Amino acid sequence: MKLYESEAKQIFEKFGLIIPKQIAIIKSINELEKLTLVFPIMVKAMVLIGGRGKAGGIKKVYSLEETKKIVNEMFSLSIHGYPITKILLEEAVDVASEVYLSITTDPVTFDVIIIASGSGGVDIEEVARTQPEEIWKKTIKNNPLSLSNEIAEEAAIFLINKNPDLDIAKIQLVSTITALFAVFQQVEAKICEINPLIFTKDNTLIAADAKLVIDDNSLYRQSSLLKSIGIDPRSKRHDISEQTIFEVQAYNIGFPYLDLLINPETFEKEKNKLYVGLVPGGAGYGIFSIDEIVNVGNRYFDGKVVPINFMDSGGGPSLSNVANMFHLLMDHPATDLIITSRFGGISSCDIFIQGLIMALRDRFMSKKRMIPVFGRMVGTDLAAARAFYEKAKRETPEPLKNLHIVVGNQKIMADVIKDGIEYGFRVKEQEKSGGN
Repeated sequence: MKLYESEAKQIFEKFGLIIPKQIAIIKSINELEKLTLVFPIMVKAMVLIGGRGKAGGIKKVYSLEETKKIVNEMFSLSIHGYPITKILLEEAVDVASEVYLSITTDPVTFDVIIIASGSGGVDIEEVARTQPEEIWKKTIKNNPLSLSNEIAEEAAIFLINKNPDLDIAKIQLVSTITALFAVFQQVEAKICEINPLIFTKDNTLIAADAKLVIDDNSLYRQSSLLKSIGIDPRSKRHDISEQTIFEVQAYNIGFPYLDLLINPETFEKEKNKLYVGLVPGGAGYGIFSIDEIVNVGNRYFDGKVVPINFMDSGGGPSLSNVANMFHLLMDHPATDLIITSRFGGISSCDIFIQGLIMALRDRFMSKKRMIPVFGRMVGTDLAAARAFYEKAKRETPEPLKNLHIVVGNQKIMADVIKDGIEYGFRVKEQEKSGGN
C-alpha cells in the first residue's frame, strides 16, 4: 500500500520526525476561500506516483492570486496520465541545504538497505548513474528492529562531509536517521524515503517530502495506525495511479497481471537481452515460469533473458480472456517472445489453443505486431485441442508461422523454455540484420 505524502508525513511525525506545517488538503479551488494562508506556501499534487516536480505538480507560491492560478492549473493537469483530484497545501521552509535519505529492502537477499546522499531534492536514480560517489549505501543483515548508533553516525558523517554546514546538526541527523529506521521496521514498510530532507536556515532538519510504502501482508497488523490517519485497513486502497497501463488493462478485462519492469510504458530495452512475456496456466505455474525463465537464462544464455510479467489465467478462462492475455503481451513494447503453458485441469486445453489462435489470426488480419509464441499444453480436452491446433496450422499457416506448441508431456517445460529462448534470439538477430 502506497501512502499519499500527507499520510506518510502524519506517520513520520508520530515517530518524532519534524515535518512542515500541514495547512489543508483541498479537492476544489473554491476551498481556498475558507482558508487563512500565510505566504509563502507549497502547493503539491497528491498522486501516488513519482516525478511530480518535473511534471509541474509541486510549486512554491507567494500570494492568494498565484495560489488560485496554480491550483486551477494543477486540477486540470495529469501526471504520467493520471489526473490530480486533491492538492496538499503546506508551509514553505527556508532552505539552507538538502539531502536524501531512504531505507528499503534488497529484493534478492531481503536485507535492509540504508541509502543517503548529499544531493537531495533531485532524482536519486540519476545521481546514482552520473555521480555514484554522492551515494552512501549500507546493507544491514539479520533485520534488526532498531538501528545501531554507530551506523546512524556513519551515515550522518557522510552527509556532513558532503554538506559541511550540517556539522552543527550532527545530533539531529543521527536522531532523524534512527527515527526513519524505526518507521521502516515498526510499520513493516517496503520503503521509507525523505527527498529532500531539508536543513533550514534556523538549523532544523525537516522532512519536506515523504514516501512510504507498507507491505500489504502486514496491513491487518497495522490496523490501528492506518485508522489513525483515515485509511481503512480492510481495503488495500491501491490508487489507480500506481498501476501500469497494462495492469489497468488486465484488471478491466478480468485477470491478474503484474509488470515486473519499472515504468514499462517508457522502458528502454538493452539490445543484447531477450525480454520474455509469460502466459501461464495459473498463479503457481506463473511463479514457476518466472523462476525458470531466469534459471534457464542464467544457465544457457549468460543472464541475458528477462521475464517481464506475472499473469494468472485463473480457473476456466473464457475464449476472449485467453485471446486478450496474448493481445496484451503482444501490445507490450518490451515483449520479444511469449512463453506459454497450459497444464489443463479445471482449464481446458481446447479453449486455450482456440483463444491463442484467435488472437494471432486477428492480429495478422489487422496487421498488428506479431510476437513468436513457444509453449506446451497437457491435460483436459487435449485431444480436441490437438485436432484444432493441427487443422489451424494447415488452414492458416501464415499467421501461425511463429507459433510453436508442444502437445503432450514428451518434453519437459524447461526444455520448451530453452528452445523458445533460442528461437527468440534468432528472430531478434534476423530483425536486427533486416532478414525475414
